[in-house]
Amino acid sequence: MTVPVRRVTWARTVRIIRSIHPPIDLFEDIADPADWEALASAEAKFNPRLRDSIGDLSKVPPARRVAGPGASWVMAPFVHCSTLRPGRFSDGSFGLYYAGDRTEVAIAETIHHHARFMRATAEPPGWTAQFRELIGAVDADLDDVTGRADLLHPSDYGPSQTFGAERRAAGSNGITWPSVRYPGGQCIAVFWPDVIPVPVQGAHFAYHWNGSTVDYVKKLDSGEVWRVTGQEGV
Repeated sequence: MTVPVRRVTWARTVRIIRSIHPPIDLFEDIADPADWEALASAEAKFNPRLRDSIGDLSKVPPARRVAGPGASWVMAPFVHCSTLRPGRFSDGSFGLYYAGDRTEVAIAETIHHHARFMRATAEPPGWTAQFRELIGAVDADLDDVTGRADLLHPSDYGPSQTFGAERRAAGSNGITWPSVRYPGGQCIAVFWPDVIPVPVQGAHFAYHWNGSTVDYVKKLDSGEVWRVTGQEGV
């Protein structure tokens, strides 16, 4: 079953990532992305842990890589993907850049996955991980799966992961869909770094875990605290 392709043009996209992930110097440099493997190999001789910080460069062909200031924020989800961290449209064997059309959407989506991890590891209540906001834009033709209930199930990602792999292999730029975690919100997942402009860093947040769910979000620069309403939304 095919889905329509729609031009998605948003002046603002928002992605939320863990603050513990620093910029990766190799991606921020002006070096030609085609030379990254050679540079990484040379530097790894002096710093064996460098390869872990860079990730798996083979996941992204040189022609689809991005470089320069801020490029780490785009490259990281593609080179640090793992089958231990699957998503809605990937089993983790390849990466995607997920983002929402507003801060609330991005936080709600992140809360869902953070809460699953906290429950699985039986973490005690308290202010837990800190997150940073990445603000960008998008102007690309994406597969629109609005109305495909089989791809938007709250917890069963099997059909959507298969769909994502098929569309990536077919040359799709990515996927857009209505947020499952924040009613009225929209999400995107792009398959390659060169589809999305390099974002800039926005606000920093902390999530409060009460032992069963995330109940508060704090905006660290202002100290403002938001109460989480509903199951996973803000």
